[in-house]
Amino acid sequence: MACVVASQDLRTPAVFLFETLVVAACYYAAGRLGLLRDLAVGGAVVSPIWPPTGVAVACLLILGLRCWAGIALGALAVLMHLTSPGPSALGILAGNTAAPVVGYLLLRKVGFRTDLTRLRDCLALVFLGAFSAMLISSSIGAGLLVATGDLPGEDFWGVWLAWWVGDAMGVLLVTPLLLVLRRVRAPLRWSRWKEAMGLVVVAGFLVPLATHSPASVLFSVYPLLIWAALRFLLAGSMMCALFASVMATIAATDHVGPFIHLSDVQIMVNLQAFNGAMALTALLLSAVIAEQRNTRQSVERACQELVEVLEHLTAGEPGAGRPQRDEGGRRLNADG
Repeated sequence: MACVVASQDLRTPAVFLFETLVVAACYYAAGRLGLLRDLAVGGAVVSPIWPPTGVAVACLLILGLRCWAGIALGALAVLMHLTSPGPSALGILAGNTAAPVVGYLLLRKVGFRTDLTRLRDCLALVFLGAFSAMLISSSIGAGLLVATGDLPGEDFWGVWLAWWVGDAMGVLLVTPLLLVLRRVRAPLRWSRWKEAMGLVVVAGFLVPLATHSPASVLFSVYPLLIWAALRFLLAGSMMCALFASVMATIAATDHVGPFIHLSDVQIMVNLQAFNGAMALTALLLSAVIAEQRNTRQSVERACQELVEVLEHLTAGEPGAGRPQRDEGGRRLNADG
């Protein structure tokens, strides 16, 4: 017994160290992806979609609060890639670590479920995990840039808004997809694989065309998103939304398609309006459809149980129904 306890004590720090390094590596990899595309807003360069926030919130929801060290380590690695360590960098590090942690605590307080099959869970992720919690990182980050003189004071609100929306988009687009992929188990039995391949082909043709066409036809992506939500629920809709948002971000940073001849501020507003609408539509529509399906399945199970009860009652089982009586209306005892 003592040997078992000792081995568990030795294993726990090793597991914690491994989880911390994995979370840090995932955060850093997501940060490098987010840095591939950026836009200039005011006197700062921001990422329209910041995937590390989504990775951080997903890791906290899956592993718990103990993975905060990995988030801080990953955020430090991203900051060291961008700039030299200093007071402002340490403050931004604290804000980038505190924001997902606060989001996780808020979600846990309201009883958030990671399967995202309830509308209330999706609304909690939107308003608590994304919109509310990410105010911390954007406020600390933009405020420190102004305080250290790296950003003019008149550009604070523009940078703050772009920072906040980018972090929120990371949570809305990345966190649900990671939570869905976590539940995938092999082997996959996909009865609608032909329809799924058709959806992939149509998305591969329509989304790049809509996001790079100067005719401003971004709205044509929404029927595709509705199709994915109706047939493949959260997994299909979030993949579609993420793909459309990434393609729109590429077009916006290249100043092509519907984003041509627009100023940087106009590009940021139009892009984030599209990305936000895609994320919210995919998330909330999938949750409503999932709730309806679960309700229908519950009703079907209740009806099946009722049918089984009626079959037992009609099978002539005494004692299962009303007390038997003779022709005079007197109740019969067990001996008849």
